[in-house]
Amino acid sequence: MPPETIAIAADHGGVALKETLIAVMEARGLTVLDLGTNTEEAVDYPDFAERVVAAIIEGRAGRGVLLCGSGIGMSMSANRHPEIRAALVSDPEVAGLARQHNNANVLVMGGRFTSPDVAKTCLSIFLDTEFEEGGRHERRVAKMS
Repeated sequence: MPPETIAIAADHGGVALKETLIAVMEARGLTVLDLGTNTEEAVDYPDFAERVVAAIIEGRAGRGVLLCGSGIGMSMSANRHPEIRAALVSDPEVAGLARQHNNANVLVMGGRFTSPDVAKTCLSIFLDTEFEEGGRHERRVAKMS
């Protein structure tokens, strides 16, 4: 089985953290689909959220990671699509719950508010945690789609 593909994108406020997280994913043997941006020149976050959303919807990636200054804009942009469950997290426990209870398929973090160490931990937990299928969580997630 080929390694899982993770799509990642950032605006200028998350580009530094993006590079850190790409290294973590590649070290885990994952295929990373880097959808930009790659500089700190100002860009519009909705454009980059759409790239990750499209990669997931089109089947080019199984999950995604979005980063902007606060994470708020990226999460709002991504969650406009019924196929996407983007979770803005800044805490490892919340990253786990986003997967376990909400079956989040996009991890969102704020590059200006999340330290690299916390971001790496949140990413690892997001990648390692399975959704609790069945019962109340599955029923609730189904209502979102």
